[in-house]
Amino acid sequence: MATVATTSVSAADYLEFERRSEVKHEYRDGEIVEMPGGTREHNLVEANLLWILTTALRGKDFEVYPGNMRVKAPEANLYTYPDVVVVGGEPLLEDDQFDTLLNPAVLFEVLSPSTESYDRGEKFANYGTIESLTDYVLISQDKQRVEHFTRKQGDEWSFRRYDGPEAVVELTSIGCSLNLSDLYYKVPLAGPAAS
Repeated sequence: MATVATTSVSAADYLEFERRSEVKHEYRDGEIVEMPGGTREHNLVEANLLWILTTALRGKDFEVYPGNMRVKAPEANLYTYPDVVVVGGEPLLEDDQFDTLLNPAVLFEVLSPSTESYDRGEKFANYGTIESLTDYVLISQDKQRVEHFTRKQGDEWSFRRYDGPEAVVELTSIGCSLNLSDLYYKVPLAGPAAS
């Protein structure tokens, strides 16, 4: 990921810049960082996930967004683009541009080598400051593995890892299941999940 600005930028200036940009950027407490593009595997996993969620949540009080919906974590001064977002009920949007979501329920990130440690660490900590967030899901793009963090209360999270095509991730907060065999449909993988 490349940093665009070398001096601290205001959130308002970032939003003005981002809304004109053809490339997506995160805003990290005054810093603008260009987001990398996705691999074939990343895109296939993301497309499968969108299909699964859209189908499962059809007719329910949820909206599913692909990676172009910006999410704000106000306490962390972060604007970012999760790979997939689910919001329950009425979406709360930051302003009249309707492009920055404030109340995600579930955030999904498809892991990439360049962003994996950030997604697991600082980004997860920043996402944890969003009060509406109930689940954070990390999805491998090179093996059938999903890591599911569920908020128990406050800053306390439970964790469960799922491996292999028979595994099923239960997202009870939104009444939905993810079968790994469907999630990885037609995704070329290097080999079986490692333990």
